[in-house]
Amino acid sequence: MAEHKHGEMDISVQQQTFDTFIKFVTRGAIVIIVGLVLLALVNG
Repeated sequence: MAEHKHGEMDISVQQQTFDTFIKFVTRGAIVIIVGLVLLALVNG
């Protein structure tokens, strides 16, 4: 088995996936908060 060497793996795909996930979660949270604010305004 090959010896593991720290820092040599290409992680660009993982970084892109993580960035996309963070954008999705952030936008989802914003949509939910805006929806809750609108519901609060409509129901007075």
